[in-house]
Amino acid sequence: MNEDDDSKAYFDLWRLIPDGAPIVTHSSRLFPVRRDGAPAMLKIAVSPEEKGGAELMVWWNGDGAARVLEHKDDAILLERATGSRSLAEMARNGRDDEASGIICKAVAQLHAARGGALPQLVPLTHRFRSLEAMAHCEGGTFVLSAAMARKLLSEPRDVVPLHGDIHHGNILDFAERGWLVIDPKGLLGERGFDYANLFCNPDHAVATSPGRLVRQVDIVAEAAQLSRWRLLQWIVAWAGLSAAWLIEDGVDEHVAAAIQVAEIAAAELGGVGVA
Repeated sequence: MNEDDDSKAYFDLWRLIPDGAPIVTHSSRLFPVRRDGAPAMLKIAVSPEEKGGAELMVWWNGDGAARVLEHKDDAILLERATGSRSLAEMARNGRDDEASGIICKAVAQLHAARGGALPQLVPLTHRFRSLEAMAHCEGGTFVLSAAMARKLLSEPRDVVPLHGDIHHGNILDFAERGWLVIDPKGLLGERGFDYANLFCNPDHAVATSPGRLVRQVDIVAEAAQLSRWRLLQWIVAWAGLSAAWLIEDGVDEHVAAAIQVAEIAAAELGGVGVA
């Protein structure tokens, strides 16, 4: 079955009508659709992590995340965000603190205890393999980030199912349903990890603007009830990992900004964050 036949099978199975141009990413194919007049999004996973993320979306059952309408094999049908607000635009236009508060509230809802057997999730340690490899190849800040990651991962706290890719573009305005999360990676690990990527987003200009990281650390630590110190450690680890992935993907123009975020956080720790 080719790709067109594959998507057509789900259109037929779930009575879907096209409602916009398809979107193709490296990890999935997305089709804006309508079913019985209601807007929805058909997502067909290509990568294994997207398939695992779909299982986590089903487990969340619309609580803090987009509601799953149908799920079969590699495909998932989700309610579609129809609101006009954007967290990225808020952050870029003088409402960065407000956007961070919304993100923290959304993440806390995902991490809340709930019943039901957990889906199979990827241990957070697996996520950092690229950072370890880059530390050996590149040295410098990657070594500090890798050491920080090893320490954090060896002594995890508050282990929960993790989204794994929290940023301003993965929390959308669902109008009367509020701000809901999409596109999880399906990880298991310390909850503090899910807040670290916020500091590399919504773009590198905002992330590296003078004073931004230090101010946001205070806001996020308070809102998420996290240790400020440990949150800074996660930022050092995450930003290094992000830089490693950028190098692997050949997106070299953004590496310096990710490294800068790691170095700002390390400086705030006073250079003794691994102790």
